[in-house]
Amino acid sequence: MLRQYELVDRVLSYDPNADEALLNRAYVFSLQAHGSQKRASGDPYFSHPIEVAGILTDLRLDDETIATAILHDTIEDTVATPAEIQRLFGDNVARMVDGVTKLSKIEAQTESERAAENLRKFLLAMSDDIRVLLVKLADRLHNMRTLHHIKNEDKRRRIARETMDIYAPLAERIGMYEFMREMQSLAFRQLEPDAFSSITKRLELLNAGDGDRIAKIAASMRALLLRHGVEADIWGREKHPYSIWRKMSERHISFEQLSDIMAFRVIVPNEEDCYRALGLIHRRWPTVPMRFKDYVSTPKRNGYRSLHTTIMHAENTRVEIQIRTAEMHAEAEHGLAAHWAYKQGKLRPDTQVRWIADLVEILDAAESPEELLEHTKMAMYADRIFAFTPRGELIQLPKGATPIDFAYALHTDLGDQAVGAKINGRVVPLRAPIDNGDQVQILRSKAQRPQPQWLNFAITGKARAAIRRHLRIKERAEAQALGKKLYDQIVRRLPTALAEDALDTATRRLKLPDSAALLEAIARRRFTDAEVMDALMPGASAVLGDAGPAAALAPISIKGLTPGVAFDLAECCHAVPGDRIVGLRRPNEGIEVHKIDCATLKDSDDADWVDLAWGDRNEGAVARIAVQLKNEPGALGVVATIIGAHKANIINMRLDNRDTGYHTNVIDIEVRDLTHLTRLIAALRAADAVSAVERG
Repeated sequence: MLRQYELVDRVLSYDPNADEALLNRAYVFSLQAHGSQKRASGDPYFSHPIEVAGILTDLRLDDETIATAILHDTIEDTVATPAEIQRLFGDNVARMVDGVTKLSKIEAQTESERAAENLRKFLLAMSDDIRVLLVKLADRLHNMRTLHHIKNEDKRRRIARETMDIYAPLAERIGMYEFMREMQSLAFRQLEPDAFSSITKRLELLNAGDGDRIAKIAASMRALLLRHGVEADIWGREKHPYSIWRKMSERHISFEQLSDIMAFRVIVPNEEDCYRALGLIHRRWPTVPMRFKDYVSTPKRNGYRSLHTTIMHAENTRVEIQIRTAEMHAEAEHGLAAHWAYKQGKLRPDTQVRWIADLVEILDAAESPEELLEHTKMAMYADRIFAFTPRGELIQLPKGATPIDFAYALHTDLGDQAVGAKINGRVVPLRAPIDNGDQVQILRSKAQRPQPQWLNFAITGKARAAIRRHLRIKERAEAQALGKKLYDQIVRRLPTALAEDALDTATRRLKLPDSAALLEAIARRRFTDAEVMDALMPGASAVLGDAGPAAALAPISIKGLTPGVAFDLAECCHAVPGDRIVGLRRPNEGIEVHKIDCATLKDSDDADWVDLAWGDRNEGAVARIAVQLKNEPGALGVVATIIGAHKANIINMRLDNRDTGYHTNVIDIEVRDLTHLTRLIAALRAADAVSAVERG
């Protein structure tokens, strides 16, 4: 384990202006916070964050990132609080520690590629500062290095699979190939122990037979280049067991059939020497067709630059060669971290520096449609959020989504029955916004049904489609019920009784598919009453004329029908149960319900009037009142107290007028009926703070 001074010296060696006091405070704080905690290996737990910090010093990261690495487990595993971290180490470190903590809480679900890809997207979306992601990758790398200390084999395999599916590809996405290769090798050892052992033994036998073969090939290339004035640092290695195993699996060949298990790096001073070295090597040894790629003139989208070629060396040995400069090599091994440290020359990256923008480009394109789908640019995820079920399942939603969207994303029945939600354990309404990383639990009731107002805050297509589908079915059923009442009125106005098949006959005459469609058409006034009469009994409307016996008919009850579905309560007069009401029917619209004395009725010449009645046990409605208050402290509080004492609920309120002595508030109140409203108005008028109350 790195000692305190060793860690600080490492940072100062590449960043002399680093905040030494910050690093020392973080070291001591983490040591004290983790106390006597132990790892599976028996080592002090504190050794883990220090080793993670050490890994990041190899990437030459800034002092805030190193401090974040030292502190990254304190909130999750100790009594330390985010507020304490913020107070002692500043906003940036506190924000990054919180980000790493959120990433650490993820319960990976790697049963499917889709779940793994969702998690990779989530990691990217959560990492608005790429340094958070770098700390998390270093944390996973050190955990993989010590994975063998965990005794439970299933747990080891789960962590290895998670690393192979999530973290190694993520390291590749941001160009950190060294991290990727080591993670893959360590995970492969756990997931395929027999294959790992077999390939490792074969590589050992190969080396035993010709142990200096790699050194000989490297020396021959170095001598060739030096003779022509190109200085180069050349070294070779055998490919990692996982890389070999993957090629064997993809090509369906045995180990003996593999001809390219060696790869060499040729590091030259500048870009021009890359092409000179390439030409010299190609003139000296035969090339393998279709194996040359120029990533110098055309870099990969993650910034990777190098010349790739494959040659046939002595004794028909196939050798892969990568030619690059030292700067290119640093970027190839450490990706964006090296891009910042070596190319940008900046030691204090923030969330807006160029290499953060590069991360967007990394995910922008790929060599195949499938890869393109995986590598879609991060900008796409800026408008996405990722939330978790109580079981840890990851749900991807648009930014601004609410629990109703979350519920429908899980299951249509759950969405239909949602009554509320818990976000991170706190009960919230269905319209509450969900943030990235939230855990959401949907509260349900079998008595609940989708409500029209849900469309005001549901934003996903699935949720809105499900709500509309339910409302359409309900609307059709209620329209048919209302149409049946209107149909019965029409029948009662006819001069004689109808034949038994009159309804079916009328349906055919009006060219409708069935009687249900006819009833709905009547409710929507797609046909006038006269047209329906004549379809039922040809010539009936002419016999009755305009003065038919409609006035003697009983009002139509709207009991059991839903406001906003079968009918709409007009905003101009806010009728409540107990008010005398009338309905206006316009073509292809629902019935609009008004108070009988509503001023707007005189302008409704384009509509049919329908006499309506509330029916028994209606569920109430929203009334509007205008309350004139004295302009004094506490007056509005008096009004709210009276409304609450009368078991009414304030839906909306606005200040309509204000002068020196008085101000008028327009208040929408949910009441049971007219009697309830009348008592409430009387109580308000009796209050000293109230000057006048009128219905709106």
